[in-house]
Amino acid sequence: MGEYQKVTHTFEPIYSEKSKILILGSLPSVKSREEGFYYGHPRNRFWKVISGLLKVKEPVTIEEKKNMLLEHSIALWDVIASCEIKGSSDSSIKNVVPADILGLLRKTSIKKIYANGKTAGGLYEKYAESLTTLPCTVLPSTSPANAAYSLERLLEAWSVISY
Repeated sequence: MGEYQKVTHTFEPIYSEKSKILILGSLPSVKSREEGFYYGHPRNRFWKVISGLLKVKEPVTIEEKKNMLLEHSIALWDVIASCEIKGSSDSSIKNVVPADILGLLRKTSIKKIYANGKTAGGLYEKYAESLTTLPCTVLPSTSPANAAYSLERLLEAWSVISY
């Protein structure tokens, strides 16, 4: 797993003032940080799940991914602004500086928040929920590390997303 590394989130949230729901991750993986965009690992099923729920073609480019989210009033960000982490291991996260989720909410029409996995949900609860006063629905992680969930099972679990 390696040594702890100080990681600062380097890309902006995806949102518009019309965004109605927010999906939160914990922190971009090593692969996502290399790609410079959310869920960049080729085996992460996030983009398959969202496009499947929306019944649209799975986006390939960063621009297509942004457009799909914005066209469906979905905002995307992470709970962590910076932390120390070993590789991409959520379980190793320490010394968290949370993202300004309340600031994001003030610029949007977001009324519902969903977490991509237990770590993101727990971090939201710890650092942001008392500020935002919006509860967060925790969904199973789309990470390839969550092998217990097939794509079909993820689609079923994520189908609770609503505006």
